Amino acid sequence: MAWTIFSVPSAKRAELDAVLKDDLVSRQSQTVREAKALDGPADATYVLIEGSAEAVRRAEELLSSVGTRLPPPEAERLHRRFEDERDRASAGMGLFFTEE
Repeated sequence: MAWTIFSVPSAKRAELDAVLKDDLVSRQSQTVREAKALDGPADATYVLIEGSAEAVRRAEELLSSVGTRLPPPEAERLHRRFEDERDRASAGMGLFFTEE
């Protein structure tokens, strides 16, 4: 699965919301987190888009007008953190559905 991560200034949140509503981009997996929560700048938001290569290219095209694509080393590190967060959330949900 293709993916990309952008840093978007908090001041451009309304523009970001419009980008995420794009027909193709909106049908992909989107993760939006305050950068500060992930040891990033306090005035930014991280956006992870995962999906088809075509959709990720479209997201990169649209997001480049409101933010900055993260360099590969930083993007890889953040992508692993997003995956770890998802894994922990999934494991936690299992507690709700297990019998004792």
